Amino acid sequence: MARFSGRSWAPSDPGATGSASGSRSTGTAAGSPGGRPHGRHQHARTARPKPVRVRSVAGQVFALQVVVVLLLVVAAVVALVVQSRNDAKQEATTRSVAVAQTYANSPGIVEALRSPDPSAILQPSAQAARINAGVDFIVVLNNEGIRYTHPNPDRIGHKFVGDYRPALSGQVVTEEVTGTIGPLVQAIVPVRAPDGQIVGMVSAGITIANVSSASERQLPVVLGAAAAALGLATGGTALISRRLKRQTHGLGPTEMTRMYEHHAAVLHAVREGVLILGGDGRLLLCNDEARRLLDLPPDAEGRPLAELGLEPAPLELLAAGRAVTDEVVMAGERLLAVNVRPTDRDGGPPGSVATLRDSTELQALTGRAEVAQRRLRLLYDAGVTVGSTLDVTRTAEELAQVTVGRFADIVTVDLAEQVLEGDEPPTGPAPLRMRRAALSAARDDPPFYPVGTVVEVVPSTPLAGALSSGVPAVEPRLAEARAWREQDPEGAERVLAHGVHSLLRVPLRARGVLLGVARFWRSEREEPFEEEDLALAEELVSHAAVCIDNARRYTREHAMAVTLQHSLLPRSLPAQNALEVAHRYLPAQAGVGGDWFDVIPLPGARVAMVVGDVVGHGLHAAATMGRLRTAIHNFSTLDLPPDELLGHLDELVNRIDQEESATGGASAAVTGATCLYLIYDPVSRRCTLASAGHPPPALVRPDGTVVYPELPTGPPLGLAVLPFETVELEVEEGSRLVLYTDGLVEDRQRDIDEGLELLRTALSRPARTPEQTCADVLGALLPAHPQDDIALLVARTRVLPADRVAQWEVPADPAAVSGVRAAVAERLEQWGLDEAAFVTELILSELVTNAIRYGTGPIRVRLLLDRSLICEVSDGSSTSPHLRYAATTDEGGRGLFLVAQFADRWGTRYTATGKVIWTEQPLE
Repeated sequence: MARFSGRSWAPSDPGATGSASGSRSTGTAAGSPGGRPHGRHQHARTARPKPVRVRSVAGQVFALQVVVVLLLVVAAVVALVVQSRNDAKQEATTRSVAVAQTYANSPGIVEALRSPDPSAILQPSAQAARINAGVDFIVVLNNEGIRYTHPNPDRIGHKFVGDYRPALSGQVVTEEVTGTIGPLVQAIVPVRAPDGQIVGMVSAGITIANVSSASERQLPVVLGAAAAALGLATGGTALISRRLKRQTHGLGPTEMTRMYEHHAAVLHAVREGVLILGGDGRLLLCNDEARRLLDLPPDAEGRPLAELGLEPAPLELLAAGRAVTDEVVMAGERLLAVNVRPTDRDGGPPGSVATLRDSTELQALTGRAEVAQRRLRLLYDAGVTVGSTLDVTRTAEELAQVTVGRFADIVTVDLAEQVLEGDEPPTGPAPLRMRRAALSAARDDPPFYPVGTVVEVVPSTPLAGALSSGVPAVEPRLAEARAWREQDPEGAERVLAHGVHSLLRVPLRARGVLLGVARFWRSEREEPFEEEDLALAEELVSHAAVCIDNARRYTREHAMAVTLQHSLLPRSLPAQNALEVAHRYLPAQAGVGGDWFDVIPLPGARVAMVVGDVVGHGLHAAATMGRLRTAIHNFSTLDLPPDELLGHLDELVNRIDQEESATGGASAAVTGATCLYLIYDPVSRRCTLASAGHPPPALVRPDGTVVYPELPTGPPLGLAVLPFETVELEVEEGSRLVLYTDGLVEDRQRDIDEGLELLRTALSRPARTPEQTCADVLGALLPAHPQDDIALLVARTRVLPADRVAQWEVPADPAAVSGVRAAVAERLEQWGLDEAAFVTELILSELVTNAIRYGTGPIRVRLLLDRSLICEVSDGSSTSPHLRYAATTDEGGRGLFLVAQFADRWGTRYTATGKVIWTEQPLE
């Protein structure tokens, strides 16, 4: 129990409370529970102290402090006032001299004094200088003391008041005068011409009242310090007065009695045992809770601890005389938490204070709280771990791994085969055929079938019942249960022999559909599964079931998108002789994208190569990619140049975008696509290309030099506001053209400039085939986890030999047709195509005749021997012939019909100077 300095331990005399008894006790008598310590007697209460007066020590000290502070303040104020006046005069003198000298030396003042009207020139500048300098006046005088300037214009021309004669001899004059504006200090300085002659004087003055000195600014500080000193003196005196009151006067009997009554009530009401021990090991005080916990006798107070019959463990802690914090000991059947603190610190009496708490029930509650905490932690970890990927098998494995060792010793997860394949699970009766998707065990030799094993569910077993009802069940003692063994009698014997003794099965259900079953087994832990474990298992399995169903849906949609994408991409490249082509296509791991590539043979032995990328992922991007690829094929049949083809493709994307926005909202709109279209001519070795927001191609020369052609990259498709531009390159034979999508050179860890440099390094190797080039590029640039589709197209250029090209200029004369036919027949004979001569002559006769009749010059005929025989007739007209059926009475109109019948393919290609009509004939 604490003691209060200056207060009596015992209550006051009886007269103070009106009691008739001779004395009053605080609490109970000695030896009774809660009685006050022995040896304490009351003392008569002294009278209440009177308020502090000046005659008291505190009052006298306070009065002395006030007098000293006031004297110091008065002395400081007087000193500051005197100092302030001196400082003000000095400051006024200094400023007046400085201003007068500055203005006397200002440019133009000498010329102004010698001018016919000095006042007109000097008055404005003097006023401005006065205001800027903060003085009261600046007056310019002539050598006779007549004013040229003054703040009051009425005084200009009057005699200056002051002694200015020393200034005429070159001295600086300062004097104190009392003018109309009060006491002031004025300075007079001469104005010297460049030759040293004094041509006038300048006087500047300032009133002393307008000059504030540092001493005046210190006056508030002195007064504030004085006020603070008075405040500190007052507060200190009040604190001293209160301390003196506490040390010299006690409490009244009423207050003392009330304090002891409250102390006894609190001491016996707390649910914690309290003991106060003396320095000699005697028990001075104890409350009712301490008596109950230690089974103390009624007369325990005042007796040594060793005589109270305490258990050895609590007796050792209480008698040790050292600090003890929450040490748990047994006292009979109780588990006590003991705290001991010595009381002799800071000059207190010898002894100690001990508190006791009954922790028997708290230990049980703590155990249950720890179990609940472990289960909550398991649920949290499962929520974070299970479902980290959209993979069905991996999700099942995560459920098994997170629960093994923390909830069960072995976990098996079996799923319906449709779920593993991404299909819809059966909606009818429970599936009787499942496949093991996950198996995890604390030991390396679990007695269960491995992952991938088909599980045939026996209809009469508890497993089939759980699947049909969807209700989890627990088998606390497997050795005593029989029905579960019917599923696999031999396997059940192995399980029991392994030490597995308890089972908990929970069906995997999500969105009302049964996906499979999870079974939890215990072998290492001795405690079996209980009914309380069902709730935890259901929480774990329900979360895992939703994640598995999400993964199943993703697997199905991903498979559909991949199937659609693969069906829209070219399965094989067309046969042609202009380019040796190799390609690679790698879909993204996160989802299906809209990248595509194409190789399209064109008339005239030419070949077009295309790569493109639709913005976005998923089915919509794949479907849009298919539409764009089909459109490019259709536009290519028109043999359009690259810039016109991209222009038509841009219009198509805009139209698709508008249709999707009108039917499906903004979320279904096409946000754009990029495309690179390239045409290579093996005859001229020229490459024509245009880009719609796509990365530039790489050109690898035969010596291994890599360049990125400067290509005017237009905006992506669907966003074009300007026409696309075409670039022509002359490509050496054996060069490699590398086309790619941005997924190859750009990802989250690498910007496009770094990717292009890596691509340059990978391509800088001469004499590589397209297949080897694809392998080199992917080996150097392929990310570990591609976030976007990658399309790569590598083509090595070939040149059509000159001996397989024949060309003639045709005059615009129908008689020249026979000469063309003869030359063609001769060239076909050289190529060994005698059998094709008749048909070729017929075709060329009709085409050349039409060019002469309907076209304009120049007219040219060209034969190309490639995979087929190609005939081309060009002229300077842009009029295209049309195939039609001639009537029986028509004299013409059958020429193109015959051409179409004898040629395998035919068409028209427009050029910058006209058109080309071409035909292709197969080589037998």
